Amino acid sequence: MAIEVASLPLPASADPSKFVDFGKEVKGIDPGNLTDDQFKEIQELLYKHDALLFRDCSLSPEQQYALTKRFDPASENYGHGNNKTGSTVKSILHPDLKTIPRVPQVQLIGNGTVYNHEGLATANLKHPSHTTFHKTQVSQIDEDAGITRYYRWHIDAALYDLSPPKVTTLYGIHVPHGKRQTIRYDDGTGDELEVPLGTTAFVSGKTMFDLLSPELKSLAVRTKVKYAPHPYVWMAPARAMPTGLGIESEGRELPLEELPPWEESKLKVLPVLWKNPVTGNLHFQVHPCGVMELLVEPLPQGAKREGALYPDGAHLTDIKEVRELLYKMQRPAIAPSLVYPHDWKEKDLVLFHNRGVLHSVVGAFTKEQVRAFHQCNLAASDDPTGPTADDIKKYA
Repeated sequence: MAIEVASLPLPASADPSKFVDFGKEVKGIDPGNLTDDQFKEIQELLYKHDALLFRDCSLSPEQQYALTKRFDPASENYGHGNNKTGSTVKSILHPDLKTIPRVPQVQLIGNGTVYNHEGLATANLKHPSHTTFHKTQVSQIDEDAGITRYYRWHIDAALYDLSPPKVTTLYGIHVPHGKRQTIRYDDGTGDELEVPLGTTAFVSGKTMFDLLSPELKSLAVRTKVKYAPHPYVWMAPARAMPTGLGIESEGRELPLEELPPWEESKLKVLPVLWKNPVTGNLHFQVHPCGVMELLVEPLPQGAKREGALYPDGAHLTDIKEVRELLYKMQRPAIAPSLVYPHDWKEKDLVLFHNRGVLHSVVGAFTKEQVRAFHQCNLAASDDPTGPTADDIKKYA
Protein backbone atom coordinates (compact mmCIF):
# COMPACT_ATOMS: atom_id res chain seq x y z
CA MET A 1 0.00 0.00 0.00
CA ALA A 2 1.39 3.40 -0.98
CA ILE A 3 2.18 6.00 1.64
CA GLU A 4 -0.50 8.70 1.82
CA VAL A 5 0.11 12.11 3.35
CA ALA A 6 -2.54 14.53 4.61
CA SER A 7 -2.48 17.81 6.49
CA LEU A 8 -2.69 17.74 10.26
CA PRO A 9 -6.11 18.58 11.71
CA LEU A 10 -5.45 22.20 12.67
CA PRO A 11 -7.62 23.82 15.33
CA ALA A 12 -9.68 26.89 14.46
CA SER A 13 -7.20 28.99 16.46
CA ALA A 14 -4.30 28.21 14.09
CA ASP A 15 -3.23 30.53 11.28
CA PRO A 16 -3.24 28.15 8.27
CA SER A 17 -0.70 30.30 6.42
CA LYS A 18 1.88 29.47 9.11
CA PHE A 19 1.27 25.71 8.88
CA VAL A 20 1.61 25.19 5.12
CA ASP A 21 4.74 23.08 5.58
CA PHE A 22 4.39 22.12 9.24
CA GLY A 23 3.10 18.68 10.20
CA LYS A 24 1.61 15.83 8.19
CA GLU A 25 -0.56 12.81 8.94
CA VAL A 26 0.87 9.66 7.34
CA LYS A 27 -1.46 6.86 6.24
CA GLY A 28 -1.10 3.47 4.62
CA ILE A 29 2.04 2.36 6.43
CA ASP A 30 3.03 0.50 9.60
CA PRO A 31 5.69 2.63 11.35
CA GLY A 32 6.83 -0.37 13.39
CA ASN A 33 7.74 -2.38 10.29
CA LEU A 34 9.22 -0.04 7.70
CA THR A 35 11.26 -1.22 4.77
CA ASP A 36 14.46 0.70 4.02
CA ASP A 37 12.78 2.58 1.19
CA GLN A 38 9.77 3.41 3.32
CA PHE A 39 11.99 4.66 6.12
CA LYS A 40 13.90 6.94 3.74
CA GLU A 41 10.60 8.46 2.67
CA ILE A 42 9.46 8.91 6.27
CA GLN A 43 12.79 10.44 7.23
CA GLU A 44 12.57 13.00 4.44
CA LEU A 45 8.95 13.78 5.32
CA LEU A 46 9.87 14.36 8.95
CA TYR A 47 12.67 16.80 8.21
CA LYS A 48 10.50 18.63 5.68
CA HIS A 49 7.47 18.90 7.95
CA ASP A 50 8.90 18.60 11.50
CA ALA A 51 6.04 16.47 12.89
CA LEU A 52 4.38 13.29 11.60
CA LEU A 53 1.22 11.68 12.95
CA PHE A 54 0.35 7.98 12.57
CA ARG A 55 -3.10 6.93 13.78
CA ASP A 56 -4.17 3.54 15.19
CA CYS A 57 -0.67 2.04 15.49
CA SER A 58 0.35 -1.08 17.37
CA LEU A 59 3.91 -0.42 18.55
CA SER A 60 5.96 -2.37 21.08
CA PRO A 61 8.72 -0.64 23.09
CA GLU A 62 11.26 -2.59 21.04
CA GLN A 63 9.74 -1.33 17.80
CA GLN A 64 9.60 2.24 19.07
CA TYR A 65 13.27 2.16 20.08
CA ALA A 66 14.26 0.60 16.73
CA LEU A 67 12.30 3.23 14.79
CA THR A 68 13.83 6.09 16.76
CA LYS A 69 17.34 4.69 16.34
CA ARG A 70 16.99 4.50 12.55
CA PHE A 71 17.17 8.28 12.39
CA ASP A 72 20.64 8.13 13.97
CA PRO A 73 22.01 4.55 13.86
CA ALA A 74 25.10 5.46 15.91
CA SER A 75 22.93 6.65 18.81
CA GLU A 76 22.19 4.30 21.69
CA ASN A 77 21.36 5.91 25.03
CA TYR A 78 18.16 7.61 26.09
CA GLY A 79 18.50 11.36 25.51
CA HIS A 80 19.13 12.12 29.18
CA GLY A 81 21.25 9.03 29.78
CA ASN A 82 19.82 5.58 30.50
CA ASN A 83 18.18 5.36 33.95
CA LYS A 84 19.83 8.57 35.10
CA THR A 85 16.79 10.76 35.55
CA GLY A 86 15.16 8.27 37.90
CA SER A 87 18.14 8.13 40.21
CA THR A 88 18.91 11.86 40.15
CA VAL A 89 16.32 12.87 42.71
CA LYS A 90 17.27 16.55 42.57
CA SER A 91 16.58 16.69 38.83
CA ILE A 92 13.40 18.47 37.82
CA LEU A 93 12.74 15.50 35.51
CA HIS A 94 12.77 12.97 38.35
CA PRO A 95 8.99 12.66 38.94
CA ASP A 96 8.07 12.54 35.25
CA LEU A 97 9.82 9.45 33.87
CA LYS A 98 9.68 5.69 34.47
CA THR A 99 12.03 3.47 32.46
CA ILE A 100 10.75 0.36 30.67
CA PRO A 101 13.07 -2.29 32.23
CA ARG A 102 13.83 -4.36 29.13
CA VAL A 103 14.12 -1.33 26.80
CA PRO A 104 15.73 1.43 28.92
CA GLN A 105 15.68 3.86 26.00
CA VAL A 106 11.87 4.00 26.23
CA GLN A 107 10.19 5.91 29.06
CA LEU A 108 6.69 5.54 30.47
CA ILE A 109 5.14 8.94 31.14
CA GLY A 110 1.65 10.05 32.05
CA ASN A 111 -0.61 10.38 35.06
CA GLY A 112 -2.07 8.13 37.74
CA THR A 113 -1.19 4.55 38.68
CA VAL A 114 -0.48 1.96 35.99
CA TYR A 115 -0.29 -1.74 36.87
CA ASN A 116 1.59 -4.64 35.24
CA HIS A 117 2.92 -2.55 32.39
CA GLU A 118 5.81 -3.85 30.27
CA GLY A 119 7.64 -5.32 33.25
CA LEU A 120 6.67 -2.61 35.73
CA ALA A 121 4.47 -4.10 38.46
CA THR A 122 3.26 -0.68 39.57
CA ALA A 123 4.11 2.73 38.12
CA ASN A 124 2.94 5.89 39.86
CA LEU A 125 2.96 8.53 37.13
CA LYS A 126 2.80 12.27 37.67
CA HIS A 127 1.73 14.65 34.93
CA PRO A 128 3.97 17.74 35.21
CA SER A 129 2.02 20.64 36.66
CA HIS A 130 2.75 24.33 36.37
CA THR A 131 1.84 24.59 40.06
CA THR A 132 5.17 22.98 41.00
CA PHE A 133 7.34 24.94 38.56
CA HIS A 134 5.90 28.41 37.84
CA LYS A 135 6.41 31.41 40.10
CA THR A 136 2.66 32.06 40.03
CA GLN A 137 -0.24 29.67 39.59
CA VAL A 138 -3.80 29.85 38.42
CA SER A 139 -6.25 29.79 41.31
CA GLN A 140 -7.96 26.58 42.33
CA ILE A 141 -11.27 28.09 41.22
CA ASP A 142 -9.84 28.81 37.78
CA GLU A 143 -8.23 25.39 37.54
CA ASP A 144 -11.55 23.75 38.40
CA ALA A 145 -13.08 25.84 35.60
CA GLY A 146 -10.54 24.47 33.10
CA ILE A 147 -7.90 27.21 33.11
CA THR A 148 -4.36 25.89 32.69
CA ARG A 149 -0.89 26.78 31.38
CA TYR A 150 1.99 25.50 29.31
CA TYR A 151 4.28 23.66 31.71
CA ARG A 152 7.67 24.25 30.07
CA TRP A 153 8.61 24.99 26.46
CA HIS A 154 11.65 22.87 25.70
CA ILE A 155 13.76 20.66 23.48
CA ASP A 156 14.29 17.04 24.57
CA ALA A 157 17.96 17.09 25.52
CA ALA A 158 20.28 16.59 28.48
CA LEU A 159 22.08 19.84 27.52
CA TYR A 160 25.18 18.56 29.29
CA ASP A 161 27.67 16.01 27.94
CA LEU A 162 25.17 14.35 25.57
CA SER A 163 24.15 15.72 22.16
CA PRO A 164 20.52 16.73 21.59
CA PRO A 165 18.41 13.94 20.06
CA LYS A 166 17.40 14.31 16.43
CA VAL A 167 13.93 12.81 16.79
CA THR A 168 11.46 12.08 19.57
CA THR A 169 8.74 9.45 19.23
CA LEU A 170 5.66 9.72 21.44
CA TYR A 171 3.07 6.94 21.55
CA GLY A 172 -0.31 7.23 23.24
CA ILE A 173 -1.37 4.00 24.98
CA HIS A 174 -4.08 5.20 27.34
CA VAL A 175 -5.61 8.64 26.75
CA PRO A 176 -8.18 9.91 29.26
CA HIS A 177 -11.14 11.86 27.98
CA GLY A 178 -12.38 15.03 29.60
CA LYS A 179 -13.42 18.63 29.07
CA ARG A 180 -11.25 20.89 26.99
CA GLN A 181 -9.06 23.35 28.88
CA THR A 182 -7.96 26.91 28.23
CA ILE A 183 -4.31 27.93 28.34
CA ARG A 184 -3.95 31.37 29.86
CA TYR A 185 -0.65 33.08 29.12
CA ASP A 186 -0.93 35.43 32.15
CA ASP A 187 1.75 37.75 30.77
CA GLY A 188 -0.33 40.88 30.29
CA THR A 189 -1.17 40.17 26.65
CA GLY A 190 -4.55 38.61 27.28
CA ASP A 191 -3.55 35.66 25.10
CA GLU A 192 -5.51 32.44 25.61
CA LEU A 193 -5.77 29.17 23.71
CA GLU A 194 -8.45 26.51 24.03
CA VAL A 195 -6.92 23.02 23.85
CA PRO A 196 -7.85 19.36 24.29
CA LEU A 197 -7.26 17.85 27.73
CA GLY A 198 -3.62 16.83 28.12
CA THR A 199 -2.50 18.12 24.74
CA THR A 200 1.14 18.29 23.69
CA ALA A 201 1.78 21.72 22.19
CA PHE A 202 4.24 22.27 19.34
CA VAL A 203 5.72 25.36 17.71
CA SER A 204 8.03 25.59 14.72
CA GLY A 205 11.62 26.68 15.26
CA LYS A 206 11.67 27.84 11.62
CA THR A 207 8.69 30.11 12.24
CA MET A 208 10.37 31.35 15.42
CA PHE A 209 13.34 32.51 13.33
CA ASP A 210 11.26 33.80 10.40
CA LEU A 211 9.25 36.12 12.68
CA LEU A 212 12.31 37.99 13.91
CA SER A 213 13.17 41.51 12.81
CA PRO A 214 16.28 41.89 10.63
CA GLU A 215 18.22 43.10 13.68
CA LEU A 216 17.28 40.06 15.74
CA LYS A 217 17.92 37.71 12.81
CA SER A 218 21.42 39.18 12.58
CA LEU A 219 21.90 38.55 16.29
CA ALA A 220 20.51 35.01 16.16
CA VAL A 221 22.70 33.95 13.27
CA ARG A 222 25.82 35.11 15.15
CA THR A 223 25.00 33.75 18.61
CA LYS A 224 25.65 30.59 20.59
CA VAL A 225 24.14 29.63 23.92
CA LYS A 226 26.07 28.14 26.82
CA TYR A 227 23.99 25.82 28.96
CA ALA A 228 24.46 25.28 32.68
CA PRO A 229 26.09 22.07 33.94
CA HIS A 230 23.44 19.50 34.88
CA PRO A 231 20.81 22.09 33.92
CA TYR A 232 17.78 20.18 35.27
CA VAL A 233 19.37 20.00 38.71
CA TRP A 234 20.61 23.60 38.43
CA MET A 235 17.15 24.96 37.54
CA ALA A 236 15.16 22.82 39.99
CA PRO A 237 14.90 25.43 42.80
CA ALA A 238 14.04 28.20 40.30
CA ARG A 239 10.57 29.12 39.10
CA ALA A 240 9.31 29.62 35.57
CA MET A 241 7.46 32.43 33.86
CA PRO A 242 3.69 32.10 33.39
CA THR A 243 4.08 31.29 29.69
CA GLY A 244 6.44 28.39 30.51
CA LEU A 245 9.01 30.08 28.28
CA GLY A 246 12.00 30.41 30.57
CA ILE A 247 12.93 31.06 34.18
CA GLU A 248 12.31 34.07 36.42
CA SER A 249 15.59 35.72 37.39
CA GLU A 250 15.49 35.56 41.17
CA GLY A 251 18.84 33.93 41.92
CA ARG A 252 17.22 30.67 43.01
CA GLU A 253 19.28 28.38 40.77
CA LEU A 254 21.47 25.89 42.58
CA PRO A 255 25.03 27.27 42.94
CA LEU A 256 27.48 25.56 40.58
CA GLU A 257 29.55 24.27 43.48
CA GLU A 258 26.51 22.43 44.85
CA LEU A 259 25.78 20.56 41.61
CA PRO A 260 26.82 16.95 41.00
CA PRO A 261 30.44 16.76 39.74
CA TRP A 262 30.81 18.34 36.31
CA GLU A 263 33.52 19.11 33.78
CA GLU A 264 34.00 22.26 31.73
CA SER A 265 34.70 20.15 28.65
CA LYS A 266 31.24 18.56 28.89
CA LEU A 267 29.30 21.83 28.95
CA LYS A 268 27.14 22.35 25.89
CA VAL A 269 27.73 25.45 23.78
CA LEU A 270 25.33 25.28 20.85
CA PRO A 271 24.20 27.61 18.07
CA VAL A 272 20.95 29.49 18.56
CA LEU A 273 20.00 28.40 15.03
CA TRP A 274 20.11 24.75 13.93
CA LYS A 275 20.25 23.94 10.24
CA ASN A 276 17.72 21.47 8.83
CA PRO A 277 19.62 18.62 7.11
CA VAL A 278 17.04 18.29 4.30
CA THR A 279 15.55 21.74 3.69
CA GLY A 280 18.52 23.86 4.75
CA ASN A 281 16.14 26.03 6.80
CA LEU A 282 17.33 27.63 10.03
CA HIS A 283 15.38 26.73 13.19
CA PHE A 284 15.58 28.78 16.39
CA GLN A 285 16.30 25.97 18.84
CA VAL A 286 16.99 27.15 22.38
CA HIS A 287 15.82 25.58 25.64
CA PRO A 288 15.37 28.87 27.52
CA CYS A 289 15.25 27.36 31.01
CA GLY A 290 18.77 25.89 30.86
CA VAL A 291 20.73 28.75 29.28
CA MET A 292 23.43 30.40 31.37
CA GLU A 293 25.35 32.63 28.90
CA LEU A 294 25.28 33.97 25.34
CA LEU A 295 28.31 34.25 23.07
CA VAL A 296 27.89 36.66 20.16
CA GLU A 297 30.25 36.78 17.20
CA PRO A 298 31.06 40.22 15.71
CA LEU A 299 29.47 41.27 12.47
CA PRO A 300 31.29 39.92 9.41
CA GLN A 301 33.37 42.35 7.43
CA GLY A 302 31.24 44.56 5.20
CA ALA A 303 27.99 43.98 7.12
CA LYS A 304 25.77 46.96 7.88
CA ARG A 305 26.47 48.19 11.40
CA GLU A 306 23.68 50.73 11.74
CA GLY A 307 21.07 49.40 14.15
CA ALA A 308 22.96 46.15 14.69
CA LEU A 309 22.95 44.59 18.14
CA TYR A 310 26.39 43.84 19.59
CA PRO A 311 28.15 44.64 16.28
CA ASP A 312 31.57 43.94 17.82
CA GLY A 313 30.44 40.72 19.46
CA ALA A 314 29.75 40.10 23.12
CA HIS A 315 29.87 37.56 25.93
CA LEU A 316 26.70 38.02 27.96
CA THR A 317 26.94 36.57 31.45
CA ASP A 318 24.23 38.58 33.24
CA ILE A 319 21.53 35.92 33.42
CA LYS A 320 18.69 38.44 33.60
CA GLU A 321 19.91 40.12 30.41
CA VAL A 322 20.36 36.73 28.73
CA ARG A 323 16.85 35.60 29.61
CA GLU A 324 15.17 38.86 28.64
CA LEU A 325 16.87 38.84 25.25
CA LEU A 326 15.91 35.21 24.54
CA TYR A 327 12.34 35.84 25.68
CA LYS A 328 12.05 38.81 23.32
CA MET A 329 13.16 36.54 20.47
CA GLN A 330 11.10 33.45 21.33
CA ARG A 331 7.81 34.80 22.71
CA PRO A 332 6.26 35.84 19.34
CA ALA A 333 6.38 32.22 18.11
CA ILE A 334 4.21 30.83 20.92
CA ALA A 335 1.29 33.14 20.07
CA PRO A 336 -1.97 31.15 20.06
CA SER A 337 -2.28 31.22 16.27
CA LEU A 338 1.16 29.60 15.89
CA VAL A 339 0.68 26.66 18.29
CA TYR A 340 -0.31 23.16 17.17
CA PRO A 341 -2.00 21.46 20.17
CA HIS A 342 -2.29 17.77 19.32
CA ASP A 343 -5.60 16.13 20.19
CA TRP A 344 -4.39 12.72 21.35
CA LYS A 345 -6.22 9.50 20.55
CA GLU A 346 -5.25 6.06 21.82
CA LYS A 347 -2.64 4.39 19.59
CA ASP A 348 -1.52 7.73 18.11
CA LEU A 349 2.19 7.87 17.29
CA VAL A 350 3.76 11.29 16.81
CA LEU A 351 7.30 11.66 15.50
CA PHE A 352 8.74 15.13 15.86
CA HIS A 353 11.96 16.70 14.69
CA ASN A 354 13.52 17.53 18.04
CA ARG A 355 16.04 19.79 16.29
CA GLY A 356 13.27 21.71 14.52
CA VAL A 357 10.47 22.29 17.04
CA LEU A 358 9.88 23.28 20.64
CA HIS A 359 7.12 21.58 22.58
CA SER A 360 5.38 21.71 25.94
CA VAL A 361 3.35 19.51 28.23
CA VAL A 362 0.01 21.18 28.92
CA GLY A 363 -2.86 20.91 31.34
CA ALA A 364 -3.87 19.18 34.54
CA PHE A 365 -5.48 15.83 35.36
CA THR A 366 -7.24 14.49 38.41
CA LYS A 367 -5.68 11.50 40.16
CA GLU A 368 -8.37 9.28 38.67
CA GLN A 369 -7.55 10.23 35.08
CA VAL A 370 -4.96 7.63 34.06
CA ARG A 371 -2.71 8.55 31.14
CA ALA A 372 0.06 6.32 29.78
CA PHE A 373 2.45 7.18 26.95
CA HIS A 374 5.75 5.78 25.71
CA GLN A 375 8.42 8.30 24.87
CA CYS A 376 11.74 7.63 23.17
CA ASN A 377 14.57 9.90 22.11
CA LEU A 378 18.25 9.06 21.83
CA ALA A 379 21.27 11.22 22.55
CA ALA A 380 22.62 11.99 19.10
CA SER A 381 25.95 10.93 17.68
CA ASP A 382 26.82 14.57 16.94
CA ASP A 383 25.82 18.11 17.82
CA PRO A 384 23.47 20.18 15.62
CA THR A 385 24.93 22.11 12.71
CA GLY A 386 24.64 25.88 12.91
CA PRO A 387 24.42 28.57 10.23
CA THR A 388 26.85 28.39 7.32
CA ALA A 389 29.09 31.26 6.22
CA ASP A 390 26.52 32.01 3.51
CA ASP A 391 23.72 32.11 6.12
CA ILE A 392 25.69 34.56 8.23
CA LYS A 393 26.41 36.72 5.20
CA LYS A 394 22.74 36.68 4.24
CA TYR A 395 21.29 37.59 7.64
CA ALA A 396 24.05 39.44 9.50
